[in-house]
Amino acid sequence: MRLTIKTNNAIRLLMYCALDPADLSKSRDIAQAVNASENHLSKVANALAQAGILQTVRGRNGGLRLARPPAEITLGQVARVTDEGGCLVECFDVANNTCPLSEVCQFGGVLGEALQAFFKVLDSHTLADLLENDHQLARAMGLEIAAVA
Repeated sequence: MRLTIKTNNAIRLLMYCALDPADLSKSRDIAQAVNASENHLSKVANALAQAGILQTVRGRNGGLRLARPPAEITLGQVARVTDEGGCLVECFDVANNTCPLSEVCQFGGVLGEALQAFFKVLDSHTLADLLENDHQLARAMGLEIAAVA
């Protein structure tokens, strides 16, 4: 299983916002700090906002911030929002499946089981778990923080 760049960027974006919870974070600052395209981050931020994970504030003084505390955001939630449903193989995408073996093949079932186990692990960890070394992360992102709540 390999997560998409979208999911990787989403986790980076959320870590950045969690490390600076008092302020609204600017997309351009996040992009620079996590070495990601500002365009890609904007798309990710939009998806996370629609899912209620991130809050966006428009306008000149706008920016991004977490919609919930880090301990309430599971990594599985983030991956489900950004990884386009986890279609590991063509037969997982019912609308576009053209595999002639789908009716008789057992591989999809095995991969489905593996995917469930993968998400079970991600669901057991939160954004807060990724912030245990908050001062080191903040330093790597060019932020100064007092402490993560």
